[in-house]
Amino acid sequence: MRAALIDGKSIAAEMRQEIAKEASELAAKGWQPRLVSISVGDAAASEIYVRNQQRSAESAGVQFEARNYPNDISMEQLVGVLQGLNADPRVNGIIVQRPLPSHIPVKTLQKAVHPLKDVEGMHPASIGNIVYNDLQLGPCTAVAAVELLKTLPLKIEGLDVTVIGHSEIVGKPIAFLLMGLGATVTVCHHMTRSVAMHSRAADAVFVAVGKPGLVTGDMIKPGAALIDIGINRVDGKTVGDADFVSCAEVAGWLTPVPGGVGPVTVAVLMRNAIHATRLQMEAYSDAYAKTEV
Repeated sequence: MRAALIDGKSIAAEMRQEIAKEASELAAKGWQPRLVSISVGDAAASEIYVRNQQRSAESAGVQFEARNYPNDISMEQLVGVLQGLNADPRVNGIIVQRPLPSHIPVKTLQKAVHPLKDVEGMHPASIGNIVYNDLQLGPCTAVAAVELLKTLPLKIEGLDVTVIGHSEIVGKPIAFLLMGLGATVTVCHHMTRSVAMHSRAADAVFVAVGKPGLVTGDMIKPGAALIDIGINRVDGKTVGDADFVSCAEVAGWLTPVPGGVGPVTVAVLMRNAIHATRLQMEAYSDAYAKTEV
């Protein structure tokens, strides 16, 4: 195997240490970071994600509360729950777990979360800030993928990057984040004529499509970085969007699946919780100062 594995678990562990320090400092000021997770219906569908988030939160000094609501809760009732959490100063971040029942549009819920409590970074305002190169609370998976690239001995300014996949919360934000750092970015999607032509010319490739084995070794420039964001189940195993064996023979750096982007995504969620808490502390302080004048 040629490629060096990018160890997301160790990177996430280092991030949590810094997050725990900041959480302790905020708690000392009376602002203990606290997240509330919202699940609807069959809790088993999101159980593993909630458990991982809770474990990561506890190790990072962030309080975590998991709430589950019945499958027949109405959209209006759920929005009311979110509005109550938005108004509660003891809650600093809100996580909406997927999947949701068919009568609950996830985008409607994402819009209902206050931008200052949008620790998942999926509110339209959070996505929009990235376009202006003003990263506040960015979408966790996209930010995590870029964080992994930052750990490599590559100069991002002027780097040729190909992003395969253009979803609103992963592919597109990755492209804007990288452009903000000075990279030259090509975005491929299902109407791209030759994905391989673009990926073979890139110094770094990000893939987030949800199709196992989509990227193979002959699609990668020798020595390039490959950040695999895909999560797929094949024959009882979790695999990414890249054919690991063939890509490992060609790439210079490669993220494993699992153990690559995933752990860093959860760490970014906790870092967003810290940042959201700080933003809210400042907002309340400013509002209080104005009432004193």
